[in-house]
Amino acid sequence: MRVHLIEKQTIQDYIGGHASGISSFENWLTAIKYADWHTPADIQKTFGSAGLLGNGSNRVVFNIAGNKYRVICKYHFGSEKVHLFVCWIGSHMKYDQLCKQGDQYTISAY
Repeated sequence: MRVHLIEKQTIQDYIGGHASGISSFENWLTAIKYADWHTPADIQKTFGSAGLLGNGSNRVVFNIAGNKYRVICKYHFGSEKVHLFVCWIGSHMKYDQLCKQGDQYTISAY
């Protein structure tokens, strides 16, 4: 199934302020555009370093720019599309802080 990224503008706004990650984020966006997912395991086939988060969160964390940045998204497999909701974007260091607090399962910054 095709992936519907919600909200692509959030990604574009973020990379506007982080020039070092532009090409990596653009590569990620291109891979999302052409992805064909039917199960959460397919997310990891497309992005080998993606991590599926537990606790029934239906969330995945993507490593961008050699793990310099992290993107947390919530996914929902619909009948015709996979909806991928951007929940949080930040540096690896800030992601580690989220994890220490257990917020990676619930944060919804966008």
